[in-house]
Amino acid sequence: MQIRYYKEHSQYLDRGMEFKVYGHAGRPIIIFPCRGGRFYDWEDRGMCSLAARWIDAGKLQIIAADSVDAESWDNNGPARPRIEMQERWFNYICEELVPRVLEINREHGSDHTGKILLGGADMGAGHAVNLFLRRPDLFNGTIALSGLYNARMFFGDYMDDLVYRNSPCDYMNSIPDNHPNKALYAAADKFVICCGQGQWENDQLQSARELQEILESKGIHPTVDVWGTDVSHDWSWWQKQWVYFLEMILDRA
Repeated sequence: MQIRYYKEHSQYLDRGMEFKVYGHAGRPIIIFPCRGGRFYDWEDRGMCSLAARWIDAGKLQIIAADSVDAESWDNNGPARPRIEMQERWFNYICEELVPRVLEINREHGSDHTGKILLGGADMGAGHAVNLFLRRPDLFNGTIALSGLYNARMFFGDYMDDLVYRNSPCDYMNSIPDNHPNKALYAAADKFVICCGQGQWENDQLQSARELQEILESKGIHPTVDVWGTDVSHDWSWWQKQWVYFLEMILDRA
């Protein structure tokens, strides 16, 4: 498996941002870390090795991105600077990382513009869903494992324009019937939201159900896959779910 490390300056964040690329070609998927995690966690937890058969065959290219969660969502400071940091990070992903991902991916002649998948577990799943729902012109689906899709847990009753913009359960509840993004959602390769019903998954299950109800009321139909009461909020289950959904997306043809 080809593995490359990058550290590149972000104008939006005014710092060097690290990421790693696993694989030489194939469908790109940007992965976001869990709460308190880093860009190398997906590799350290064996998730890249579990995808080796697709990576080595040139069917999948994983881009493990870094986050600024410690300064945004997972921060006890004043709300407005926190959410401003989140929005700058969002713009970094869309306007700086995505073009680099496509540039790297095209080294072997493929063009996956508009076909980038997003994924992650825990807080990474929340980022994946938020990015896809806001920018379906750039992204083509998610593998979101055990995420939260409402800003309440991190911002309580505080709400402003940026919190609203980063809280899928809020902004999707207001999407008009004629919004052009709805056609892009329908064309997505696979919009997966998954969680268990076991230990430490109660908040995630409620959040997934809340978002599912909102989306389906708008005629948007994600794949919401709820696993059993033995399925906990833990890497051992995310490993199983990751392989299951990769098989569904990459092997279905």
